[in-house]
Amino acid sequence: MTSLLVDEREAPGDVATPPDRGARGSRRGLVLGVVTLAALAVSIAVATTIGPSDLGPRDAVAVALAKVGLGSSGLTGIQEAIVWDLRLPRAVLAAACGAGLALCGVVLQSLLRNPLADPFVLGISSGASTGAVAIVVLGVGAGSATLASGAFAGALLAFGLVLVLGMASGGTTDRMILAGVAATQLFAALTSFIVFTAADAEQTRGVLFWLLGSLGTASWRDVLVCGGLVLAGLVVCWLAAGALDAFTFGEDAAAALGVSVLRIRLLLLVVTALMTAVIVSTSGAIGFVGLVLPHAARAVVGARHRVLVPVSAVLGAIFLVWVDVGARTVIAPQELPVGVATALVGVPAFVVILLRRRQRS
Repeated sequence: MTSLLVDEREAPGDVATPPDRGARGSRRGLVLGVVTLAALAVSIAVATTIGPSDLGPRDAVAVALAKVGLGSSGLTGIQEAIVWDLRLPRAVLAAACGAGLALCGVVLQSLLRNPLADPFVLGISSGASTGAVAIVVLGVGAGSATLASGAFAGALLAFGLVLVLGMASGGTTDRMILAGVAATQLFAALTSFIVFTAADAEQTRGVLFWLLGSLGTASWRDVLVCGGLVLAGLVVCWLAAGALDAFTFGEDAAAALGVSVLRIRLLLLVVTALMTAVIVSTSGAIGFVGLVLPHAARAVVGARHRVLVPVSAVLGAIFLVWVDVGARTVIAPQELPVGVATALVGVPAFVVILLRRRQRS
């Protein structure tokens, strides 16, 4: 698909770059990609060692190699279980969720031409939470596939409502954000209603903690489902990078460049909703990752989505790995919900973005 390069003064949402700056950003992006991938691998290895047990990064690597048949770890069975069954799947799942949420933020900010768009702000996460909680509490079906299906249905319903409300109120980007706020409150109220009318005390405690975001129940099955879908979403978004560049300047510009606006928009919105649904079904509602990380990546590599998409995904993965480490250690032996930790970081960043928009308007 055709990429679009114009003067940055013509670009809405502070997402365009001049040709020379875009080229430099692409070169920096290639270098940064290698560095961030290495940083992600190191982050996962180190995160696996943080906790009460005396384990180091080499032990984590040794256990991983031993599990795939490359030698022996030299550790006890308990130590291997701590690494392989508890800490490593949790760190990898955090990376997958962080990457997926960052991808969703990049796509939504481009399609809606609003730097404040992300699945949490637009109510998609709340809708997915409602769908998943309805499955858990009402007991309709069983298994992770059913849970993910309920979350997906809720995510699509929430985003459909946002689109209807936003278009009915004028269709501007600010109205879309306000519609997202309304949808968030609506589905949060529906979730609370389901929990407090149909759940017992034990279910209520578990669901409320899960709704705040938790990676404590991570398993390799969750990693396989969530990681596989996020990887597929990354490929789709990367292949659509040229279209995302065009969408940055509006639907008319995208259509003039030969982009199939309706088809690409629908494809990317479904991919975004599906990724959000699976992430919510495995880790609960984690906000602000999709809002903050795309801006951080854009500040480093520019706005060309061919580079921005993968770099945002890797930075989101690294970010959530370390936020989860802080969430489970800062008030140990208790555990802070990871959604609370991301909000503590994301809200100040949200305020900074609002202030920057006001200064440039």
